[in-house]
Amino acid sequence: MVFCMATGASCAADGTSVRFSSRLCESVPMKQGTFDLSSLVNRRILVMLPLGFASGLPLALTSGTLQAWLTVEGVDLKTIGIFTMVGLPYTLKFLWAPVMDRVIPPWFGRRRGWMVLTQLCVAVGLGLMALTNPRIHPGWLAAYAVLVAFLASSLDIVFDAYRTDTLRSHERGLGAAVWVNGYRIALLASGAGALVLADYVGWPMTYLAMAAVMVAGVGIVLISPNPTFVAEAPKSMREAVGAPLAEFFGRPHALGFLAVIILYKLGDAFASALQTAFLIGGLGFSATDVGAVKGLGVFATLLGAFVGGLVMTKSGLVRSLLIFGVLQAVSNLGFVVLALVGKDASVLTAAVVIENVTGGMGTAAFVALVMSLCDPRYTATQFALLSSLEALGRVFAGRPSADIVTLVGWTQFFVLTVVVALPGLWAVWRIRRSIEPEQQSGAHPPALKPAVAPVSE
Repeated sequence: MVFCMATGASCAADGTSVRFSSRLCESVPMKQGTFDLSSLVNRRILVMLPLGFASGLPLALTSGTLQAWLTVEGVDLKTIGIFTMVGLPYTLKFLWAPVMDRVIPPWFGRRRGWMVLTQLCVAVGLGLMALTNPRIHPGWLAAYAVLVAFLASSLDIVFDAYRTDTLRSHERGLGAAVWVNGYRIALLASGAGALVLADYVGWPMTYLAMAAVMVAGVGIVLISPNPTFVAEAPKSMREAVGAPLAEFFGRPHALGFLAVIILYKLGDAFASALQTAFLIGGLGFSATDVGAVKGLGVFATLLGAFVGGLVMTKSGLVRSLLIFGVLQAVSNLGFVVLALVGKDASVLTAAVVIENVTGGMGTAAFVALVMSLCDPRYTATQFALLSSLEALGRVFAGRPSADIVTLVGWTQFFVLTVVVALPGLWAVWRIRRSIEPEQQSGAHPPALKPAVAPVSE
């Protein structure tokens, strides 16, 4: 069945997918929880793992791994500090996202065409970094690193758009979870994995190996299915820039959606902002202790994201957002216990694992929410803007967190992070009928008028 979010009526289609012109139709299950898990094991879900891996691989290579390379080569600390600005394109990617909505490459369509082009360019950029000596040409290395960050953030833009346009509504939770797992595995490969590899083959060969992985990943793009939801591209750059905002703010409860985007992960952001400083400086754990437990936390996040995705296939988006949001908030109390008992390895492990499992569940639901809010005509721009708003909490939580810790201490600080999480839960509850209108009779927000030309997969 194809369900029109604009009217609540079914729309003509061939049973699988629909082409869109000016209004959005979305394929949804007849009843929540009536489909079985086997129906979710399909090509759309499976490609999310390697595509998520390709999306995450360049990040560490322009941040932590690059800093390790510079340190080993004896580059001075001041220069290394300047290199931390290399990642700026990741926070500014919404500025050029409209270009990727407007321009259609002459191969593989609007989404997959950009995926092939940007992924190959990232590989070339990594190759240029590999061929540059950081002691002799630090300026050139910085330029190539900025280029890779720009291209990789552009790759993120189009990957996010492709994932949103390809996964059906009931697949978004699990699809987002599989994507997050691929992304996290890539961070391990280009972070810890690259450091180990560099000890054996050297830094240039390590970066060349990572470039080769990116080239190989293009094969996955080529066999990936075409987007399920296809819309006409904006007809001008003016439309590509202005129409996504006009469309979003023209919806009922647009400000409520923004509140959820900004507030939902805010408690998590505050709890994580000074976590390492708390564990090492506040409790006296060694860097090795913290590194080991954080490594375990990565796998806990993978588990949480996957479990969250599975739960969402049965519980729906609103219920999952609420349940996972409560679990995220309550998990911060583990650090309250740790602050009270002091340096205790078992309590540390339990607190970090629980926090990461619940955080992974919340991330899966949050990504599914952002996907559900995007208009297929402007997916790249709207997803980039909404994800940038969510990042504000992570960026700006550090300074106020330090001030609060100075005033009240670590125990009360982590109690307050639970309180900080509550407005996000209230915002979800306040607009719950608009988040999943297909489950509420007669509560359908303005969406997109369907055309009926089917799209083959």
